[in-house]
Amino acid sequence: MAQTATDPLTTLLQARGFLLADGATGTNLFNMGLMSGDAPELWNVEQPEKIEALYSAAVEAGSDLFLTNSFGGNASRLKLHGAEGRVRELNRAAAALGRKVADAALASTGRKVLVAGSIGPTGEIMEPMGSLTHDRAVAMFHEQAEGLKEGGADILWVETISAPEEYRAAAEACALAGMPWVGTMSFDTAGRTMMGVTSADMVKMVDKLANPPAAFGANCGVGASDLLRTILGFTAQAPERPIVAKGNAGIPKYVEGEIVYDGTPELMADYAVLARDCGASIIGGCCGTMPVHLRAMRAALDTRPRGERPSLDAIVAALGAFSSARDGTEAPGCGHDHGPRAGNAGGRRGGRRRG
Repeated sequence: MAQTATDPLTTLLQARGFLLADGATGTNLFNMGLMSGDAPELWNVEQPEKIEALYSAAVEAGSDLFLTNSFGGNASRLKLHGAEGRVRELNRAAAALGRKVADAALASTGRKVLVAGSIGPTGEIMEPMGSLTHDRAVAMFHEQAEGLKEGGADILWVETISAPEEYRAAAEACALAGMPWVGTMSFDTAGRTMMGVTSADMVKMVDKLANPPAAFGANCGVGASDLLRTILGFTAQAPERPIVAKGNAGIPKYVEGEIVYDGTPELMADYAVLARDCGASIIGGCCGTMPVHLRAMRAALDTRPRGERPSLDAIVAALGAFSSARDGTEAPGCGHDHGPRAGNAGGRRGGRRRG
């Protein structure tokens, strides 16, 4: 379906000017006891009170929307856990728990919060490089979308995509479900997606879709600095649609056998304001972003004035160095060589889901 001014995301964005999205899913669930390798989606039916707590924490921290616990809820991902036959059930449950939290927030505070049905990548490589066909990808995404729709999601949220072919398949699936959608990609390989897409490439791709998203952008990737460079790459193309920025809370580092993100609430507050100044109007966090970060981001966005579009040097000064000298969109000889931050080799997501 084509996006219209009446879809709930566009309506809320027009009313509020910018929206604060949520933070991490995996990081927060690990803190609640989820074990590495387990499927978080099973908790939608096995431990629903913890999923409600996850959603509620984002709402209480000031998020205008939150993503459902369904990132890996497609048949290909769930097959790893013997649950490929439960796609509809688990996605319906993820969205229904979100609907409960959002409706409670509206009833108690009068504040509308959107439930965004998270749809992550299939984990398979699409043709011609891999064996996943377009039709099968569409069918998997469509099955997931229908479950999220049945559970009461306001909008579908396709995220962490690397391949343009998979993004197009998700767009088609959202149309089949008759739902508005948002779509973000992960630019985690020297400013490109793992499959080589640059920020400029994504803008051109989105503009050509028969069913374009209500908003598009970037999530995850490496650190907040890299993500904002990508956002500047989007805005340089003068896109018509709102831009989403959902960056990680700093850089992941191994500390006593665990991955810890080094981004402080103060850093994420600075990131949020810079993201808005870069041109993003839907701003949140990804891996490592906790409620304490979201509260700082909310306060900063509400109290700090809008500024001029920051330079790359200003981003580095505030958030730290980029992980690569270039992101594939610069003119030859641009002269920008901010260099990688020490210890960034582990910055790329090796996990299966949005952390």
